[in-house]
Amino acid sequence: METKEYIESGILELYVYGLLSETENEEVTAMAKTNPEINAEIIAIEKAIIALSSSFSPFHSVANFEKIKEKLELKHAEVIQLEPTKNRSQYIGWAAAVLLLVGIGYQYNQLNQTSTQVANTENEKAKLEKEFNVLKLKNSANETSLAVVRDIKNTVVALGGQAIAPESSAKVYWNQDTKVVYIDAAGLPEPPEGMVYQVWALKLSPLTPTSIGLLEDFDVNEQKLFAVNNANEAEAFGITLEPKGGSLTPTMEQLYTLGKV
Repeated sequence: METKEYIESGILELYVYGLLSETENEEVTAMAKTNPEINAEIIAIEKAIIALSSSFSPFHSVANFEKIKEKLELKHAEVIQLEPTKNRSQYIGWAAAVLLLVGIGYQYNQLNQTSTQVANTENEKAKLEKEFNVLKLKNSANETSLAVVRDIKNTVVALGGQAIAPESSAKVYWNQDTKVVYIDAAGLPEPPEGMVYQVWALKLSPLTPTSIGLLEDFDVNEQKLFAVNNANEAEAFGITLEPKGGSLTPTMEQLYTLGKV
């Protein structure tokens, strides 16, 4: 490569800035010793750097600035030996650190997303299990209702509405073999707050009422089918509205339904 092309290649600037490899530094140094033009160009670059630096460093004393200039001018025959800086290694180190942090951040974000997905999956699973259990209970209640209605051994007693609620109705399913009694209360209005329906088995002569159960949790029983106690030798059934917890004797003014066996 000719001297002009070598100078114009920019390698001398990199040499002065200390950005060449050790091998490249040795090559430039050797050429500067044998080629006056290259040596002069290196000195010119160094002077330009000093001039540029002085414009950004106005607080250096004139004496210090002159000493620096004098040192540069005395080195016409000898090129200043600059140790290759560690900038390239430092930049590589910083870049590696930044990449590491980015990688850690990405992995942390992925872990958070995975944890969120697992939590959402667990919540969805719990929700589905709850819905399944509700459906299972409803299905069981439906099967019970159908079994009660279809059991030909049941005595079905229709209870008609009375003066306080003539539109009310109910049915009693009484299996005298198993002594099991179910009340279908779908025809009764929902009881007021603090009140409960109470079922009575009646003997008519003399009139003797016996409580056989309360229709509790009326609002949550979707089938409105309630199991009550054995009716023994009942001749009729009645349902009254009583204070929560029930009464020892029926409140006749609150008699909603009544029917004979």
